Amino acid sequence: MAPSGPGSARRRCRRVLYWIPVVFICLLLGWSYYAYAIQLCIVSMENIGEQVVCLMAYHLLFAMFVWSYWKTIFTLPMNPSKEFHLSYAEKELLEREPRGEAHQEVLRRAAKDLPIYTRTMSGAIRYCDRCQLIKPDRCHHCSNLLLLKYLHAGGLFYSVVNNCVGFSNYKFFLLFLAYSLLYCVFIAATDLQYFVKFWTNGLPDTQAKFHIMFLFFAAAMFSVSLSSLFGYHCWLVSKNKSTLEAFRSPVFRHGTDKNGFSLGFSKNMRQVFGDEKKYWLLPIFSSLGDGCSFPTCLVNQDPEQPSTPAGLNSTAKNPENHQFPAKPLRESQSHLLTDSQSWTESSTNPGKCKAGMSNPALTMENET
Repeated sequence: MAPSGPGSARRRCRRVLYWIPVVFICLLLGWSYYAYAIQLCIVSMENIGEQVVCLMAYHLLFAMFVWSYWKTIFTLPMNPSKEFHLSYAEKELLEREPRGEAHQEVLRRAAKDLPIYTRTMSGAIRYCDRCQLIKPDRCHHCSNLLLLKYLHAGGLFYSVVNNCVGFSNYKFFLLFLAYSLLYCVFIAATDLQYFVKFWTNGLPDTQAKFHIMFLFFAAAMFSVSLSSLFGYHCWLVSKNKSTLEAFRSPVFRHGTDKNGFSLGFSKNMRQVFGDEKKYWLLPIFSSLGDGCSFPTCLVNQDPEQPSTPAGLNSTAKNPENHQFPAKPLRESQSHLLTDSQSWTESSTNPGKCKAGMSNPALTMENET
């Protein structure tokens, strides 16, 4: 039976409102196609060769723009795998025992073989009461769901793409920004000479006048806004950060480290776009890994930040006590850590890239 009441009505209304910007973008795309491909090229451009070249380049950018936008909207976000769900007995223990050491011990036993290296600000294992599962690294809530490698940027994600952006569709979103920027820059560049002729009365009196003027203003305006957003996400990819991690550094077992997931520019790029360069420019999923575990390289901490979170004793002062954690569930990303020969060799040299530290005594803390 379908839910009813004020809450369900608000959710239905919200879903309808979320689709309004998408419909607006589609209408704008349809108008821009008509204005450029028909009015500008056919009516205004007199050189046949110029028309052919412009139309070929325009249709290529238009197709890639629409393809990447489609994939961004209709790619379902990924949720944590079953390994991060608690068993029925563990759930009963959490519900029966009071919060404290009992909860801590249950979560510590459940997470001991999981590739989880981040903690809450107080040093607790990241656990979700609503979903009743242990949160993988970089996993956060969006629309009442836990999403892998969630990237949050306010209402922009919801209003423009009508979808949550995370591990499964982040590459598509980046390509959507790139191709939309190229699309707008191309239109503004090829329309510029006719825009100047419009103001100098050098353009014949045709029905394309309005389209030439409005098309240039719209393309130039979107180019400026898209360039800043695309540049920001290029910086995030180069540093292997999500938008949440850019504002608040992730907390690892040894303490806060803003560059904990950064593996270097080349490896950070391959994390999102994959190893096969032939797929980088295509809206085809090629990101590395499964979204539940990520290679880490624990580097020197920011001197302006505290070395450890509140309530957590750092083990960095005693490297002899470091024990390398269990091997992750999946090996699909381990080839990125080319600096270390094996898991065993890495554990004997604390100066090299590591995937985690020892598991200190933790206190449980819920976070969204």
